[in-house]
Amino acid sequence: MSPAIPPRSSSREFSGWRMILWLDLALLVLVRRWERTTATRMMRALTRLGNTSTWVLLTCVLATVGDDGPLYALLLATAAAFGLVVSQALKRVCRRSRPSVGIGGRAVLALVENPDAFSFPSGHTAVAFAVAVALAGQGTGLGTVALVLAAGIGLSRVYLGAHYPLDVAAGAILGAGTGWLARAAVMGGLADMFL
Repeated sequence: MSPAIPPRSSSREFSGWRMILWLDLALLVLVRRWERTTATRMMRALTRLGNTSTWVLLTCVLATVGDDGPLYALLLATAAAFGLVVSQALKRVCRRSRPSVGIGGRAVLALVENPDAFSFPSGHTAVAFAVAVALAGQGTGLGTVALVLAAGIGLSRVYLGAHYPLDVAAGAILGAGTGWLARAAVMGGLADMFL
C-alpha cells in the first residue's frame, strides 16, 4: 500500500497528512524550477557520487592510505552497509511511489534513472549521511567533507526528480542514526576484530 494521498475524510489526521503531501510536492516543484543545463549536469554528478560503486571505491582507497586509513575505511563501509540495509528495508515496507509516478495525478519528470520503484526514504541520502556521521571528528576534515557531500547528494535527489523532499529528510535522519550506530559499533570493538 503506497502512502499516496489518503481518501477524502473529515478526519483531521487525513487532513494533516494531505497537507504534508501537498507541501512535499510543492517543495519538489519549487526546486525543479531551478532546472538549468549546467545545474542538471552538476546534480547528476552529485547523485553518482552517492552510488554504491563510489562508496566501495572510496572504501578501498581509504583502506590503503596512511595509518588511520583502514579505520576510516571500516567506518565508511559499516555506515554505508547499515544505512543501505535499513533504508532499503523501509522502502519495501513504505512502498511510496517515485515522483515520476506521481501523487494525486501530479507526476514529475525524472532527470535521472531511478534505481528502484520506491521513493521513501532516500537510500542515496541515508547512506551519505550515515557515512558523514560515522566519519565525524576523524581528523583531517573527512567528516566535514562527507557532510557537505551528503547535503549535496540529498539536494540532487530532489532536483533530479528521484525523490520528494520528505524522502530526503527522512533519509538524512535515518542516515544520521545508522551512522551513529556504525560509529559506536566500530569504536566499541568492531575495529579490534578487523584491524
